[in-house]
Amino acid sequence: MSFSGNVREELSKQWSTARHCQIAELAALISMCGSIVINSCGRYSVKIHSENLAVARKCFTLIEKTFNIEADISIRRNIPKQSVSYAVVVRRHNDALRILQATKLIDEHQAGFEEVHIVNPLVVQQTCCRRSFIRGVFLAAGSMSDPNKSYHFEIVCASPVMARQIQELICGFSMDAKIVQRKRSYVVYLKEGSQIVDILNIMEAHISLMELENVRILKEMRNTVNRKVNCETANINKTVSAAVKQVEDITYLRDTIGFEKLSEGLEEIALVRLSHPDATLKELGELLSPPVGKSGVNHRLRKLGEMAEKVRQNKEDYYD
Repeated sequence: MSFSGNVREELSKQWSTARHCQIAELAALISMCGSIVINSCGRYSVKIHSENLAVARKCFTLIEKTFNIEADISIRRNIPKQSVSYAVVVRRHNDALRILQATKLIDEHQAGFEEVHIVNPLVVQQTCCRRSFIRGVFLAAGSMSDPNKSYHFEIVCASPVMARQIQELICGFSMDAKIVQRKRSYVVYLKEGSQIVDILNIMEAHISLMELENVRILKEMRNTVNRKVNCETANINKTVSAAVKQVEDITYLRDTIGFEKLSEGLEEIALVRLSHPDATLKELGELLSPPVGKSGVNHRLRKLGEMAEKVRQNKEDYYD
């Protein structure tokens, strides 16, 4: 099962003890993947569709526990596509009305909102209800990428109004949710790893949260190690390049003007560098008599480099 599937499976087993939170979660499920059916006699029924068995089971149990109503479940198999879809149906008119009025999808006068996919703010008035509602919309239409590859959390909405409502609810928990249009759908998404951890905590997917945190820690450790290795490699390359240049300059001075024209200190460091081309500045300093610090060694080698450049320049001027 994918990471997204694991999150959905965990959330399907998460239950709010308060009835108003259960109603908020059911309102989210009906709004995102449900439909209100009114027959020719004006009688209501409610259908909730899902391709995920755990989500269908959650809808069935929510209806049963919250309203003491036993819904029907139908299964449809699409053999060419090798897929299965589930429908949780409340057929009795009075039962459907109780659910729709409790979730505020219709009022006591049996009048609905202008758009079914808008949730009454009264349903998500309390913080605990907002958490349950976000859990419900993720179960109905959410997904997550594998955190080993990338960080991405999204909820696909059928209408821009519903997308903005979900965005506001998520942003109310100090997160920066954004909306993008994808064909005919509107996607509310998060990209930051830390914010995805927060949204998992809000939905109470604590096991998935710990798995994601473990992945984030491992990624950060790898990145830290890679940065250190790259830094050390760059330093080694820099040191090797400097040593090669120093040996070239000293060899050039030896072959042109000879070491006898150098001061005693410069001649000593020149001979030591030629005999120890791989040594560090500290090691070179320890080989001198008396020993010299890194800054002293660096100063002498820089003087030799400047002398070599002057000799090269004078030679070029002579031939010009």
